[in-house]
Amino acid sequence: MSRKRAIFEEVQTDSRQEAAAPQPGLIDRRPKGARRAVRAWLMVLFVMVMAIVAVGGLTRLTDSGLSIVEWKPLSGAIPPLNDADWQAEFEAYKAIPEYQLQNRGMSLSEFKSIFWWEWGHRQLARSIGLVWAIGFFWFLLRGRIPRGWAPRLLGVGVLIGLQGAVGWWMVSSGLGGEMLDVASYRLAVHLGLAFVILGLIAWMVFTLGRSEAELLQARRAREPRLVRLSGWMLGLLFIQILLGALVAGIDAGRGYTDWPLMAGQFFPPDAFDLKPLWRNFFEDDGLVQFIHRMWGYLVFFFGLWLWRVSRASGNTGLRRAFDWMAVMLFGQLVLGIGTVLYAAPWQLAIVHQFGAVILWVLVLRARFLSIHPPAQSLRGAAA
Repeated sequence: MSRKRAIFEEVQTDSRQEAAAPQPGLIDRRPKGARRAVRAWLMVLFVMVMAIVAVGGLTRLTDSGLSIVEWKPLSGAIPPLNDADWQAEFEAYKAIPEYQLQNRGMSLSEFKSIFWWEWGHRQLARSIGLVWAIGFFWFLLRGRIPRGWAPRLLGVGVLIGLQGAVGWWMVSSGLGGEMLDVASYRLAVHLGLAFVILGLIAWMVFTLGRSEAELLQARRAREPRLVRLSGWMLGLLFIQILLGALVAGIDAGRGYTDWPLMAGQFFPPDAFDLKPLWRNFFEDDGLVQFIHRMWGYLVFFFGLWLWRVSRASGNTGLRRAFDWMAVMLFGQLVLGIGTVLYAAPWQLAIVHQFGAVILWVLVLRARFLSIHPPAQSLRGAAA
């Protein structure tokens, strides 16, 4: 028989009551890892990849990409340290077609100016690989990688390593035969892979910016139509980026400097003179620029339609994301036209390339928010 309790006596909780107490959900109990720290590390990597895209563009625009004719992933980090080293590098450059057919008579000082562009490009690539490796293994060994994220982060490192191999594959195309530059289609692969890496890192940064519980809850309000259409927008934009690389690879942006026509007509003259036929789509400057222009119009009008569709969303933050996409889309079109009209000076060309990076990230962000709409108050303001 249990004893009577006083009115104000504290009731002790027995083990059965403790077991019956509410427990946090599985998502809340799951180890989080260092989400903020990993996100900050990825943001550093993102900035570095953006920088190497810009440096790579300048390397191409200054015709510096073939100044180093060997691939030495480790020892190549040390530049020439004396006159003998510089002379050896210069002699190796003199053996390739670019020097013999285009730059014969170049002085050593002129060679040094293009050498430093390519050396800086490769050095930045090494730095990106080093920052990835240090960050990944530091978080891994300390057990601070969020659950399920190790394969994703490792995948970024694999792609960075692959990018180095693709870079040499690209450079090697200009070291033999009679080519004065790297093969444009290999340049397109190199640039395309850089944008893939940028996109993956950006998506991870977006994801790590919110908790797993927030993301799971937000997915219930996803907007399937905007998810689908923004995916199409990404595909169209990616193709346009590859076409832009083809234009840069053969300096096609400097051949026809009128707009909206080309040499006074809609379709460029002599567009299919090269044999076999397929070469024209990679090597004829008029046809390559024409395709880049036409696809740009397609991207622009599809993007405007996507922006118009986004107006139907009830989520203010999501609509604002598509607003920014539309603003940059218009700005990129203006930059492209200006680059053509001024015969692609390196200043305008590099800003146009950088604009492609910004537009790429803004479309990715709009798609991410279409899948995980931001929380907002009942009045429609962002919460």
